[in-house]
Amino acid sequence: MRWWDIDSVLELEKDLFPEDAWSRGMFWSELAHARGPEATRRYLVAQAGDRIVGYAGLAVSGTESDSGSAVGADIQTIAVARDHQGTGLGSRLLAELLRAATDFECSEIMLECRVDNIRAQKLYERFGFEPIGFRRGYYQPGNVDALVMRLTTAPAGGSAPEPTSEQGTQGTEING
Repeated sequence: MRWWDIDSVLELEKDLFPEDAWSRGMFWSELAHARGPEATRRYLVAQAGDRIVGYAGLAVSGTESDSGSAVGADIQTIAVARDHQGTGLGSRLLAELLRAATDFECSEIMLECRVDNIRAQKLYERFGFEPIGFRRGYYQPGNVDALVMRLTTAPAGGSAPEPTSEQGTQGTEING
């Protein structure tokens, strides 16, 4: 994702998450941390032709050091346009985020998911995420709980897990 993608991403964000959509400033802030040698973010867009039909983001925290502190990551967002849901695009975006986490040498990846979003939970479980707790009233408005999920990754040099099957997403390009 680049700054010139923000307007299209915001349109999709407002359509998919009307009550708790991210602001332009939030995306700008995330992208400010996505470039250069000190980058701690990875944001992607998926395009079908000239149209952005999905996006995803990962934030990394911690550093690997002699003291053995772990590098962790949080999946910040994954979104797929309504007319592209069920095509495997969400799986492709998640796989790309997990590859980025491997590049950052993350030992675990966390995420929050609405407790009523069963489709997303099944996607994350296919990639090996496991539920570890809840955040009560996390999503506002509506006071909807979040299911917290975690994936512990392979040791350094390992690769990110991938789903067992993927549906076709021909004609959709994912760009970082």
